[in-house]
Amino acid sequence: MKLLKKQISEKDGTGSVVLRAEEPEDMWHIYNLIHVSDSVKTTTIRKMGAYHTLDLEMNRDFTLTKKCWDVMSLERINTACDITKQAELVAVVMQVGLAHLCFIKGDMTVIRAKIETSIPKKRPGSSAHAKGAEKFYANIVRSIRQHIDFKLVKCVLLASPGFVKDDFFKFMTEQAVRQDDKLILENKPKFVLCHSSSGHKHALDEVLNDPALQSQVRDTKAVEDVKCLDRFFNMLHIDQDRAYYGYKHVVRANANTAIETLLVTDLLFRSQDVATRRKYVDLVESVRENGGTVRLFSSLHVSGEKLGQVSGIAAILRFPMPEIDDEDQDNESISGEEDGKEEGSRIGAASVVEK
Repeated sequence: MKLLKKQISEKDGTGSVVLRAEEPEDMWHIYNLIHVSDSVKTTTIRKMGAYHTLDLEMNRDFTLTKKCWDVMSLERINTACDITKQAELVAVVMQVGLAHLCFIKGDMTVIRAKIETSIPKKRPGSSAHAKGAEKFYANIVRSIRQHIDFKLVKCVLLASPGFVKDDFFKFMTEQAVRQDDKLILENKPKFVLCHSSSGHKHALDEVLNDPALQSQVRDTKAVEDVKCLDRFFNMLHIDQDRAYYGYKHVVRANANTAIETLLVTDLLFRSQDVATRRKYVDLVESVRENGGTVRLFSSLHVSGEKLGQVSGIAAILRFPMPEIDDEDQDNESISGEEDGKEEGSRIGAASVVEK
């Protein structure tokens, strides 16, 4: 998706954006962006005097206007329009003195950074080549740290002819140990070394077509969602005081800053009632402010459907909160006592009438 224009007031959130869908997945984002009371404007063709509907299609610009742009809608636009927030696979293709850092999503590849460093040739008794290579590798590491969000990216391919990739990986690992670089050390398993004919972008084709490599890069967002949901259901059976579902239970947990991971389906943000949408948006913002992680599940994926079967919202807690269930039981007891009193009053009144 391409964002062509954005005019949104920071004061009250009113305004509009001009967007263009460039691939089929963008149509799903558009579907989730448009709500009741929104205004959509685009160019259409019809016969004079004929009724027609407004069709949104790929590669056709349209303007979407809202009375209030909430944080979830803005976040969806940022995600759909920024390749770095969508790509789960990154490749660094390199050769001596040249490297390209590329983000890969579906059939789209975007060069995020180009690293060029002059490296002198090897000469007996001279350390210039080694120093030049170290400078080149340090520049690549700096670019990786600057551009890659390891919370989103599942795999980083290091590809080169010869042993360039091996020498770089050794340099990066040793430097991370010396500097106690936790970002690199914690994500070291995500780096996969493979062969390429050069350090240019076109060399990616041969890399991605390697069957041996394809089996190593299957860990996508969908798989991560399934793992997260499985963890929730396992927690529900093993340590049920740390797993809750349903809006009321989740809100109570959040009031105690107890939520580690919030699981929520995108269907909840498509409610036609503005107040209902607002309460889920506020909950997501609050969980993030309290340091929790939010995972948004697609209702088109099996994991989203499964989450929808248990209210569409659930939470994994940092610590047990059995009092959440206790509050429900207390409320039921109070309600039962009140019903008993009312029934006793009715019986007493009936006795008086009989006398």
